[in-house]
Amino acid sequence: MGIVVQKFGGSSVANAEGVKRVAQRIVNTKKQGHQVVVVVSAMGDTTDELIDLANEVSPLPPARELDMLLTAGERISMAVLAMAIHDLGHEARSFTGSQAGVITDAEHGRAKIIDVTPGRVEEALAEGAIAIVAGFQGVSQTTKDITTLGRGGSDTTAVALAVALKADVCEIYSDVDGIFTADPRIEPRARKVPRISYEETLEMAAQGAKILHLRCVEYARRYNMPIHVRSSFSDKEGTWVVRAEDVVTEEITMEAAIITGVAHDRSQAKITVVGVPDKVGEAAAIFGALADAQANIDMIVQNVSAAATGLTDISFTLPRGEGQTAMTALARLQDTVGYDRLQYDDSVGKVSIVGAGMSSAPGITARFFQALSDAGVNIEMISTSEIRVSVVVAEAQVQEAVNAAHAAFDLGSDEIEAVVYGGTGR
Repeated sequence: MGIVVQKFGGSSVANAEGVKRVAQRIVNTKKQGHQVVVVVSAMGDTTDELIDLANEVSPLPPARELDMLLTAGERISMAVLAMAIHDLGHEARSFTGSQAGVITDAEHGRAKIIDVTPGRVEEALAEGAIAIVAGFQGVSQTTKDITTLGRGGSDTTAVALAVALKADVCEIYSDVDGIFTADPRIEPRARKVPRISYEETLEMAAQGAKILHLRCVEYARRYNMPIHVRSSFSDKEGTWVVRAEDVVTEEITMEAAIITGVAHDRSQAKITVVGVPDKVGEAAAIFGALADAQANIDMIVQNVSAAATGLTDISFTLPRGEGQTAMTALARLQDTVGYDRLQYDDSVGKVSIVGAGMSSAPGITARFFQALSDAGVNIEMISTSEIRVSVVVAEAQVQEAVNAAHAAFDLGSDEIEAVVYGGTGR
């Protein structure tokens, strides 16, 4: 049998009982004849607690020292999990990200993996041990400092190790049984998707679905590494994330296009730059300033300029946590650009339908918009791609919008399939 990489999220190892349950699952996989590499996140809410501690000590903790602090969470998880596996009669060796050969750039807090040289992990496997690696962390190639990969970085660690080790599969364990057609917390009839393409998963993740992170899926797609998303609390088959050509679909008709699921995001804010002179270079100046401020822009809408005034409005969405930084950057431009004023709205949300078949199926957008209209949901902004339609709505109407879209495309199950075992979805 081959190498299996298993990643366990914080909810799976939230306490001693969870650690023991995970250890037993890992040992069972080993007994099946596989070589097992495990990647772990920090236990429960440890990372959040460490961030809170840092903020109590310093209003602006140095990025290098914050990385040193935050990586402690995963090191605790890997050590106690190794202990639990030893108690089950199997050898386990724990490794930090740097010991496992995860090489990154020097960007603290959001480092990118540039190479993986897992010599010590391969040595442990060759000697019959289970290798346990602390996720979310690596070591800078240039400075040799400890770095972190950003929130959700353990998923990326797992896929990167799986690729470097030429593993058969990367299993991502959380507290739900796979990827569902909608968030089961707000759509109780959500149905588990057996197989989904990398492209659809990327869109779902980008639009707010929280099972997998973008960088993890991008890495897997680049190297064609299958991901099996499943629960550490049950033995059920999960969701396989694979190439589009490996997704076996049901019969497709014009009336039943492939809509894989409905994603939502309540962490959005909307900024409108009112009264922008409609002339060459103004939009470039606005979005150049936002880029310099490291603001991640999502949807953009520019109105047709009024003939009488020659002015236009530009609206865009971005993560709510970056809203005030963006507003500050734009305020500095008022004299240069000559816009009238700024409007900020942090009570919006985004709802998206995703499906590989929608580009060749007429009427999908109309059905989506009609469902929202029938539910009394007002659309503020619209954005599309080949396999996605997204709308911005009032945050208070996000759940109604998700439920309406889910019903409009018959995505529900007759049975309650979705169980959130640990309460977080990760």
